[in-house]
Amino acid sequence: MTVAWEPTGAGVIRLPSGRLIRGRGLRDPMPSGHPPQFGVYLLGSAPPEFGWTAEWVRWPDFWLPRDLAYARRVLIEALRRSEGERVEVACGGGRGRTGTALACLAVLDGVAPGEAVGFVRRNYHPRAVETPWQRRLVERFA
Repeated sequence: MTVAWEPTGAGVIRLPSGRLIRGRGLRDPMPSGHPPQFGVYLLGSAPPEFGWTAEWVRWPDFWLPRDLAYARRVLIEALRRSEGERVEVACGGGRGRTGTALACLAVLDGVAPGEAVGFVRRNYHPRAVETPWQRRLVERFA
């Protein structure tokens, strides 16, 4: 049986469906508790090996994914897996790219595109989604 994220754990956001996904910055220490079972890493260069299943989305800091179709497929997979697995989404600082991806996941989970950034800022981090083009990506993600 899979142990889910602790709902009050560091970086854990509850989507409207009740699914829990953890966002984090890779420059921060690994939160205590169970490791992820699936990770989505939003970085300009390849991440290290983590010891769990992971997908790398080539996504330079402050910008957008290099391949939006691939990013969409990975986020859909992350949402699907979050139903029964511990899923984390991470970038270097855990705010811009991670917040954008979490907002896109919120859209996939039923949050209106125009409300997803606010949802993530209230439930994950107040400075999530850092640039105007990241915000536009979320608004057009549906």
